[in-house]
Amino acid sequence: MHHLRTRLPDWALEWLDVLVPLFQILLILLLAYVLYRLVKRLVRRMALRYNWPIELTVPLTSTVRWIIIAATTLAVLERLGVSATVLWTGFSSFAAVGAVAFFAAWSVLSNFFCALLIFTVRPFRLGDYIELLDTAEKPGAKGRVIDINMLYTTLEEFEAPGTGNRIQIPNALVFQRVVRRWHGVPPSPLATAAPETPAAAETSTP
Repeated sequence: MHHLRTRLPDWALEWLDVLVPLFQILLILLLAYVLYRLVKRLVRRMALRYNWPIELTVPLTSTVRWIIIAATTLAVLERLGVSATVLWTGFSSFAAVGAVAFFAAWSVLSNFFCALLIFTVRPFRLGDYIELLDTAEKPGAKGRVIDINMLYTTLEEFEAPGTGNRIQIPNALVFQRVVRRWHGVPPSPLATAAPETPAAAETSTP
């Protein structure tokens, strides 16, 4: 580049000082666009493979887009001659505010990440009958999974189907409790108690 500058006239050097940063900025924007398209395609394939709902794919894609936009903006500002110290100071301030907001919204974000794990690991699916236990022996919330969103897993109570009674469980709680899952319909408490009634009556008959 230095050897080329020595051969160019003064008016060309002025244009070179403009065109080179402009070309670098265009290259950065092109790379950012290609990276975003690749990541978006990857998220779409993962969504099709693991049957992720649109409530999960849209926020995830938006998060990736804003991260790429922020990184691209920093790179463009650096090419425009903004001091690295100024960029680092601004980034540190933004990171500090983001960290405070992250811890403030940790309960919501934990449910979001646990929703991602539910759709990926598949501890249960829509239509499954599950029960969340505090311990292996202590009963807890029990019902049929009718909805999984970014914050809650909704169960329809098994003991009262069709009554509209529902239980909303935070997604983070699923990974903090023992989960019992039935492959079919679990036995009703009345059905399990029914065989004991004739036996009790038989023993009480003289």
